[in-house]
Amino acid sequence: MELIHRALTEWNQQFPVLRVPVERLVLAKRRWRGVAEDGREFGFDLEAPLADGAAIFQSDAAVYNLAQKYEPVLEVGLGADSPSAARLGWMIGNLHFAVEVTGGVVRVVDDPAVRQLFGREGIAFTACKRVFHPLSGGHHH
Repeated sequence: MELIHRALTEWNQQFPVLRVPVERLVLAKRRWRGVAEDGREFGFDLEAPLADGAAIFQSDAAVYNLAQKYEPVLEVGLGADSPSAARLGWMIGNLHFAVEVTGGVVRVVDDPAVRQLFGREGIAFTACKRVFHPLSGGHHH
């Protein structure tokens, strides 16, 4: 097993990339284990949590990158109505859920409380699976 303490700062850009799939909530931790798609095992004892896409190890033939897994999310299109978008952000934030704003949509973890809010408020949403990168700096549980 390879022990990882930090992300690589340099690696061979010509090497093929092998993924180490990881859940978002595990990725936020400093100590955990992971297995790459080729079966190589990694132990993580990190100085600080790593980000999706971080290069963590280079062998003689490949570089290994963290690959955050898809998870169930709800997406709401933002449109051009700023007051509605602000109200949507306020309502989701009031439930203490983190959001991601990307490509004209607000993305939030698929949770019964959020579904209930959207239903009660008549907010159209799409349930799907995506890599979820919530905004940082907010207070959420």
